[in-house]
Amino acid sequence: MRIRVAAPLALATATALAGSLFVTAPASAASHQAGLHLGKIQYDSPGKDNRSNTSLNAEWVDIHNNGKSKLQLKGYKLKDNTGYTYTFGNYTIGAGKTVKVHTGRGKNASGHVYWNRGSYVWNNTGDKARLIKPNGKLQGSCSWTKSGKGTKNCH
Repeated sequence: MRIRVAAPLALATATALAGSLFVTAPASAASHQAGLHLGKIQYDSPGKDNRSNTSLNAEWVDIHNNGKSKLQLKGYKLKDNTGYTYTFGNYTIGAGKTVKVHTGRGKNASGHVYWNRGSYVWNNTGDKARLIKPNGKLQGSCSWTKSGKGTKNCH
């Protein structure tokens, strides 16, 4: 009789202990996405939307490589809900580095690339940024509605 009582009790204790480990583990999971992902988006350029190049370049999307090796971004696309598309040329992002995609005109440099548009891309009232791999598969997305100060943290 002791064996029958002890076995279910041991099983119940082991199950409860294992269950509590599964419940607490996700709470301490990393808050930063792994690999290549959308970081932060400045969808509402600070100040008046006057279409100046300065204002257009104050609208941007950060793409972050949280991986352990550099990545070639050639052929990756950044799209909005309307279908406006930025396609990366030959650009390598280092491990742990970020590249900022500015809407306006400028000269590409380390950490900064330019869409070279004369009008805004990201809707202040709500939109969705999509990062698409060269093979057409979705790498990641980030959406927002009008709230906050014109920025969205996508991590």
